[in-house]
Amino acid sequence: MKISEIDNIDLQYLRFEDYLEIKEAMQKAYASMPESYWKEHHIQTLLEKFPEGQVVIKVNGQIAGCALSIIVDFSQFEDHHTYKEVTADYSFDSHTPDGDVLYGIDVFITPGFRGLRLGRRLYDYRKELCEKLNLKSIVFGGRIPNYHKYASELSPKEYIEKVRLKEISDPVLNFQISNDFHPTRILKNYLEGDTLSQEFAVLMEWDNIYYEKESKKAATQKKVVRLGLIQWQMRPYSDIKALLQQAEYFIDSVSVYRSDFALFPEFFNAPLMAEHNHLSEAHAIRELAKHTQEIIQKFSEFSISYNINIVAGSMPEIIDGALYNVGYLCRRDGTVERYEKLHVTPDEAKVWGLQGGNELKVFDTDCGKVGVLICYDSEFPELSRLLADQGMDILFVPFLTDTQNGYSRVRNCARARAIENECYVAIAGSVGNLPNVHNMDIQYAQSAVFTPCDFSFPSSGIKAEATPNTEMILIADCDIDLLRELHEFGSVKNLKDRRKDLFELKMRK
Repeated sequence: MKISEIDNIDLQYLRFEDYLEIKEAMQKAYASMPESYWKEHHIQTLLEKFPEGQVVIKVNGQIAGCALSIIVDFSQFEDHHTYKEVTADYSFDSHTPDGDVLYGIDVFITPGFRGLRLGRRLYDYRKELCEKLNLKSIVFGGRIPNYHKYASELSPKEYIEKVRLKEISDPVLNFQISNDFHPTRILKNYLEGDTLSQEFAVLMEWDNIYYEKESKKAATQKKVVRLGLIQWQMRPYSDIKALLQQAEYFIDSVSVYRSDFALFPEFFNAPLMAEHNHLSEAHAIRELAKHTQEIIQKFSEFSISYNINIVAGSMPEIIDGALYNVGYLCRRDGTVERYEKLHVTPDEAKVWGLQGGNELKVFDTDCGKVGVLICYDSEFPELSRLLADQGMDILFVPFLTDTQNGYSRVRNCARARAIENECYVAIAGSVGNLPNVHNMDIQYAQSAVFTPCDFSFPSSGIKAEATPNTEMILIADCDIDLLRELHEFGSVKNLKDRRKDLFELKMRK
């Protein structure tokens, strides 16, 4: 049929009254196996057990194709199975509403309607149904009807590889791969009488990226995560109590907007060094480190009382006599975890005597997996890639920069990290100045949230950004599901397309 002849295309649930037309359509579709059509009692059983899984596509009121499916507990079949086994000897007693996989029983387009991309509509319906029912995946045994031409010289595995590389054309397998299904294994003696495929089949699978395994916990992981970035004003404080009062004010402010995270800048507590300005810079920052545990204890209390996860920027900490730049993730469930700055700048090493840390990891939260890189660390792409390999969704970058040059390095590297790691990146810095604290000078910052650059995100890759050099909060919503879609269906797939056959990246420790 020509496109110009089409008045209407309609996807409908299969009705038992359609049986005679369905039978005729199947006989046309499977001309090489003329007796391989479903009997009336088969269709009746499928409609009784799982009506949502049986659909037809009609063109100008005439059935042009059909898709039949059941739900199975795939743990019973995942090692090896035949078509007869997965359908329970064609009784479909294997169907269970409590199963985890949508199993494709049949899908076909009659010869007169091929080339109109109608099969894609049937597959799209199945995908939507799989997502709606929260099933893990769609699975079916795919025929390879051209294999008989190569069976004497190629194994099924070799045949599939040549089809994948476009060296051999297999219209069925090519179509399934183009619809995001991937081969997982070869099934031997799958469909009795399928001589064209030599009774081999390819187990094809489509993974539902939205699948959520049933949890006994009352809480569920959030899909849209709200970030609250604090662009902190450097100002004198009379004591630590006054600094904590200001910090609580900002935490309260972002929690009022029901933010899931509050992000503080690097060394936001630096004003407390003013009382030690008579000392050398190296000694003054070690005095500042004495406040770290008190601040973290208070921040953990804030995270609970304001129901918000707090990424507590960074602050100095002394371990076994060595000085480190560290931060803490204070979760709203009361747990606290530590992260370290791995790369210290030449100035930090020279003036303060800071040393680089050794630990890099992703943190699990009620809003997904997050990572933290402190300022200069964001300029080393290997670190964020290692975090991405651990499933990071959001990268937090607390920073401290005194010049626009330094800020630009952090900003531009953060934008690159969002693209190459398919994640959100939130950066937060301080503004203002501390004339009474040596080695702090004037601060420059424009806090922001960056995204990958693809159709579901801003074309600029900028989700939100603060006013430069102004004390304020920045609120931004990040849809985690968009990252899943990008990873599977993006215009480019930076994580998946890496040439791991040529290079690898791994931690030494």
